Amino acid sequence: MTKTITKIGNSQGLIFDAALMDLARIKVGDQVSISIHEGGSIVLTPVRPVITPEKAAATAKRLIKKNAELFRRLS
Repeated sequence: MTKTITKIGNSQGLIFDAALMDLARIKVGDQVSISIHEGGSIVLTPVRPVITPEKAAATAKRLIKKNAELFRRLS
């Protein structure tokens, strides 16, 4: 795929179409890590949030509490 660098205000940029964003599983507002490699290659890598064990436990407790009646009926 070839893209053209365009002027955006006082900066330059690339426009990513919806299909490219879907393929990369990124959306407006997501953070990306940028690395420059030898030869001038630019690599954008999505920054995925890290879920700590404490956050996972808190989320699980909240979901279990919210759906307690459903879990009781299923057991």
